[in-house]
Amino acid sequence: MMTGNSDKAPAATLVIFGVTGDLTRRLLVPALANLRRENRIGDDLRILGIGYEAMDDAALRARLDTFTDPSPSGWSKLRNRITYLKGDFDDPATYRALGQQLAYAGNAAFYLATPPEFFGPIVERLSVADLLKEDVGFRRVLIEKPFGHDLASARTLNDRLLKLIGESQIYRIDHYLGKETVRNILVARFANPMIEAVWNHRYIDHVQITAAETVGVGRRGKFYDATGALRDMVPNHLFQLLAMVGMEPPNSFAAAAVQTEKTKVIEATRKFLPEQVTTDVVRGRYGAGRVGDEPRSAYSDEPDVDPDSDTETFVAMKLLLDTWRWSGVPFYLRTGKALARRDTEIVLQFKPVPCALFRHSDMNGLPPNRLIIQIQPDEGISFDFLAKLPGPAIAAAPVTMDFRYADRFELGKLTGYETLLYDLLIGDQTLFQRADAIEASWAVVQPILDVWGSGEGRPQCYAAGSDGPDEANAMLARDGRAWHPIAR
Repeated sequence: MMTGNSDKAPAATLVIFGVTGDLTRRLLVPALANLRRENRIGDDLRILGIGYEAMDDAALRARLDTFTDPSPSGWSKLRNRITYLKGDFDDPATYRALGQQLAYAGNAAFYLATPPEFFGPIVERLSVADLLKEDVGFRRVLIEKPFGHDLASARTLNDRLLKLIGESQIYRIDHYLGKETVRNILVARFANPMIEAVWNHRYIDHVQITAAETVGVGRRGKFYDATGALRDMVPNHLFQLLAMVGMEPPNSFAAAAVQTEKTKVIEATRKFLPEQVTTDVVRGRYGAGRVGDEPRSAYSDEPDVDPDSDTETFVAMKLLLDTWRWSGVPFYLRTGKALARRDTEIVLQFKPVPCALFRHSDMNGLPPNRLIIQIQPDEGISFDFLAKLPGPAIAAAPVTMDFRYADRFELGKLTGYETLLYDLLIGDQTLFQRADAIEASWAVVQPILDVWGSGEGRPQCYAAGSDGPDEANAMLARDGRAWHPIAR
């Protein structure tokens, strides 16, 4: 993982399949410009983009010029290192031309910023063209999500790739793990004995993980209607946050040690029985409403969406981990689109104090202690606790201690891909997913997909601009709990 005293990445060629797509323009190029500005990469990094469109180097650079903020100084040093290769991803001629470009390149990393149906074919074409052999330098492949659409397809894709290249060459990305606050979970836990000492079932009542978005599906209707909130967010983003919270201390921060502990958490997540899917999983879809001051159409009216589909835009679930540390502690996960606010957070709610200690005090209705890790927006950590009110009586009031990254550090405008791209180039897989973790995540989700695939569990409607369907609140209410309000 990138640290404050990290060395510059070695000379390499970064090949981006799908360079003309939205991901490259909005996130990858700004991240690379930030890395160049910070001198994490040098003038010995070459970027070779591959796409279908007919254009030359100058045309590609001009197209990317409008996406260089926030680091124009980094972009100016990077711009002339970008070249373009027109080619069809399924055409062997593309890979022959690529081989000529890489003949004397040494190190090379291939970023697959493409639709998932191209992941396997591209790697196979690279292998056939002998572009994955590490004879004179490293050869690495970074694969975007979604990695499979169910357990069977994830296993098939893993098998397909691992017949061609080693696990050490595969970088399965989850961009949530590039966010500062996500990585700070490791530091907050393991660098602070006071926190780690209470990070267990003896003190924590339950954990909530929320990833709320205000946006609808926008121009992604065709992709999203075939995917849904469960596949899009849960086995990757939310389970990675679950693993960071639930993992045991690794014996080092080496990639294998961290990945192993995270995988153990996912493997220990209890699988759903079919009857539990109807009680412990909530499926929703946004209807018409207002998000802030803007009207929002119903999901069924969005472009490229089948109005008769069963696709969900919201999902919430209750999970249990079969480990000693988390025995009996429920983890509540929720994610959705067109919600009231953009809010990604982890809430660890502590158990109440013994009531006998305050039997002569009015403690009814006071909130429990909470540790809240705010991932986006306004990255930071806050702790809600009780303090004595001034005066002779023993009376308590809720107070909060806040830490905000922006108040203490200069973060700049980061995309979240800076660390992940840097780690790809230096060969650090700590923040990437291993094959066994991917498959373990899909194994938890698969029973839900099976029940929904049988026609049960149609999405419940919720108004755009709300906190989600009422059924999600009812799920926690049955346990005598309530969701932490989405940040307002």
